[in-house]
Amino acid sequence: MELHIREFTVQDLPQMIPIWNKVVEDGVAFPQLDFLTEETAPSFFGSQTFTAVAEMDGAIAGLYILHPNNIGRCGHLANASYAVRSDLRGQHIGEALVCGSLEKAAELGFHVLQFNAVVKSNAGAIHLYKKLGFIELGTVPGGFLLKDGTYEDIILFYHTL
Repeated sequence: MELHIREFTVQDLPQMIPIWNKVVEDGVAFPQLDFLTEETAPSFFGSQTFTAVAEMDGAIAGLYILHPNNIGRCGHLANASYAVRSDLRGQHIGEALVCGSLEKAAELGFHVLQFNAVVKSNAGAIHLYKKLGFIELGTVPGGFLLKDGTYEDIILFYHTL
């Protein structure tokens, strides 16, 4: 099975929406509370600097969004979010997405990829980011509201491009 990362098209949206919404529903990684719909997804994904999908055997296996982390004098800092289809996790799709986003961010002129809110219990993501050379900046105590109503620490990471 070959994985191909490419820019999304509107034809991908029916497969992208449930992948994104599953991460939102899980309530342990994305800060969003609202689910994407057929009406909101085109503008959400289309408003990013770049939105990519990971395609495998003709199906969408995962995706990422890439955009500025800030504005103006900090507009050279990028931010990204990743979602992998839940039944395909653990197959290095996330790693391919992160690597692809690092390349795309550099290509688009960003200097740094920064993550503002990696939930401390997201061990898989933390392991991956460290493996790929991201630097841990520090911890924000209680920075993430989990689905169960408790708060968990978040870790900030960055990678120069």
